[in-house]
Amino acid sequence: QAAIHNVKVKPKAAVLNMLKRLDKIRFRGPKRDDFLDLPESPTGSDTECSDDILLRPRPSIRDSDEQRDPAGFGTLSVMQDLRSESERLNEVKGHLEIALLEKHFLQEELRKLREETNVETLKQELERERSRRLDLEQKMSDVLKTRCEDSPPQPPRKQQPPAANGTDKQQKETVCSRLQSWLYDRFGVYIEDFRFQPEENTVEAEEPLSAKRLTENMRRLKWSARPVTNFLRNLSALSNWHSVYTSAIAFIIYMNAAWHGWAIPLFLFLAILRLSLNYLIARGWKIQWSIVPEVSEPVEPSKEDLTVSEKFQLVLDVAQKAQNLFGKMADVLEKIKNLFMWVQPEITQKLYIALWVAFISSCVLPYKLMGFMIGLYAGIKFFIIDFLFKSCPKLRDKYDTPYIMWNSLPTDPQLKERSNATVSRRIQPVVSRSSLATIPAGVTREEESGRSHSTKKGAFHEIFNLPENERPLPVCENGWRCCLINRDRKIPTDYIRNGMLYVTENYLCFESSSSRSGSSKKNKVIKLVDITDIQKYKVLSVLPGSGMGISIATPSTQKPLVFGAMIHRDEAFETIFTQYMKIMTTANPET
Repeated sequence: QAAIHNVKVKPKAAVLNMLKRLDKIRFRGPKRDDFLDLPESPTGSDTECSDDILLRPRPSIRDSDEQRDPAGFGTLSVMQDLRSESERLNEVKGHLEIALLEKHFLQEELRKLREETNVETLKQELERERSRRLDLEQKMSDVLKTRCEDSPPQPPRKQQPPAANGTDKQQKETVCSRLQSWLYDRFGVYIEDFRFQPEENTVEAEEPLSAKRLTENMRRLKWSARPVTNFLRNLSALSNWHSVYTSAIAFIIYMNAAWHGWAIPLFLFLAILRLSLNYLIARGWKIQWSIVPEVSEPVEPSKEDLTVSEKFQLVLDVAQKAQNLFGKMADVLEKIKNLFMWVQPEITQKLYIALWVAFISSCVLPYKLMGFMIGLYAGIKFFIIDFLFKSCPKLRDKYDTPYIMWNSLPTDPQLKERSNATVSRRIQPVVSRSSLATIPAGVTREEESGRSHSTKKGAFHEIFNLPENERPLPVCENGWRCCLINRDRKIPTDYIRNGMLYVTENYLCFESSSSRSGSSKKNKVIKLVDITDIQKYKVLSVLPGSGMGISIATPSTQKPLVFGAMIHRDEAFETIFTQYMKIMTTANPET
């Protein structure tokens, strides 16, 4: 049994050492002795004290145990030892799992720290800077060596004793080194400034689209452009003689300065005066001078008080302003481009001749005389001619050459429309000739045109059950795509219908897209005489603009019919209204 005791004790000692090591890994602090010693452990037996004690045989205890229970006490002690061993192994397993989890957690933390600090990129940048510094030092030393080599050789001196030659060489070396250090200290920094380096292409990160950012940028643009707009408004007021006394004084002062050749000093003095006034305003002085009184802008309500629809409308207003602003800028740039690219040869020819006249005048006339003439013409043009042209628009349309040239210049969309119109004019005669050639004998042109206005189902008059002479007007031969909103109906399928709208001489016809499958019950025919009210209509109030719908009221409907989502709404409205007035005047000549 002593041998059996020795076999049991050795694993217990190894388990104890493993527990202590795991405890160090778990808490990562100074060495702890929190584990209970084997003699103090409540589950330990008397044989679990230490290696020395376990190795000694204790016959007295064993004999006493055998005397107490000679039959089965040894088996019971073995079972208890095995149970304590299993409990300790479970404890070791739990500590091991905790240690593995902490290891995984610390690895994740280390990875995150490496990603945040970008240690690898910093190391690469540091190595790059070191290599760059070494290259610069090498290049600087090469430059200094080449300068020393390129220095003019000194005249040969008489031969001297060897001792004297050695001292002269030392003196030359010291002078050369001092010269190099002096040159480097004086001009080294400037030489490095002229070092050519490859340009680094840096890509700026673009901000994502944000309604708040768009509104803020538009507000910033408005406030930043306010000084420029105020300046242009004051110039316009001077030219329009808004204040007669101010414009008269400015005219007299300018013409006197231009007559004596002081126009440029006058403009420079005005710029200095403006900067001085801005300095005083920045210092807190309240100086306000304007020919035109400033209009106070309405105070914008706080965004917290706005509803969702008001915020949406605010974003739409900002987008509309941005759209119009970009459109105007594009028009100006396109007109300038087309002016210099001979898109309108008769306009560019005038500019070409004017440039030749100015060039020849600058070569022949003295600059003093040219400045005098230009100054007088600018004053008369600004104060007198522009005033007459703005006051008399008809005179301006006939004789203001720059104004006429600028308005005659086309933009790119206008050029595209002209080209499309030219192509359609060229194609139309060809189509008409081919159609005339295919008309059979005995069929008039009106009958053939009536056949052309048909759909997949049949002829136009058959679809709407109209007389044969009812055909769409030339403006709407192909119809206007729209949707009919019948607010008397409650069923969604009958409430909105998509289709095409046609206008004949006496009827307003709507062909539903679902009727093309075979049923014509969803088509709508309205007599123009029965119309009691017609007006432009805006289906969604939250959208900008005047809307894309037409509201038509008839006695047969409780609520007006609305034809919405019409791209060519204005054209359709003018056609319907004109035809309606034509019928009403024909029916009632007195009215």
